[in-house]
Formats: sequence, structure tokens, C-alpha cells
Amino acid sequence: MREKILIIDDSELVLAMAKDALDQAGYQVVTATNGIEANRFIFSKDKPDLIIMDIMMPMLDGNKKAKLLKENEVSRDIPILLLSSKSEGEMRQLVDEAKANGYILKPFTPGQITDAVRAALAR
Repeated sequence: MREKILIIDDSELVLAMAKDALDQAGYQVVTATNGIEANRFIFSKDKPDLIIMDIMMPMLDGNKKAKLLKENEVSRDIPILLLSSKSEGEMRQLVDEAKANGYILKPFTPGQITDAVRAALAR
């Protein structure tokens, strides 16, 4: 069975690029434009195997949403990769604070996002 990846980003362009790269790598990909919309995937019986979440989003920042998901027993075991154009130092700090599993820097190449997903799923 193909692994299901949920990508959450308020940019349609980023969603399309990430979805295209992961579709081509053989993953099943679903997308959401904010953390509220993402809940219908996260809290369904067919949960994603991994979540990629933008940090800068309307309503609820990705790092705050990631922290909430890691504190919830239903979603705590889903690996989360944070996505942002912030510096590597800032990203490492946000990953630690949110208890996320890693990060992807924008702009990313198809290879970078695919490699990050493979590594996070292998852990």
C-alpha cells in the first residue's frame, strides 16, 4: 500500500510543486490550505503516514499546529516535517519546540522533498 502524505500550505504553487514531486515518487498525496482543513485528513480513520506543514499560515502557525498534533494521542505518532524559507538555525529551533521530525527549506527541489519524506518515513 502506498504511503499517504498530507501537505498543508496556503500557497497553491507550493502545494502543486510538492504534490507533483511526491506523486511521481509513488506516494498518495492529499493537500490542505490550512490547519483546520487538514483536520479532516488527520482525524479520519485513513490517517496520513506523514505530514508536511508550512510554518507561516493563516489562523494557526504550522509549528503551533505541529505541537498540538504531537500532544494529541490520535496524531502523536504521525511524523511531521515543517516547511519554511526561514534559516536552518531557526528551523532546527522550531522543529525542537514543536517536537516535529524534521524540516524542508523553501525553495526545494523535487529530489529534496522526496528525500526528506523517505528519511522521515524510514525512522
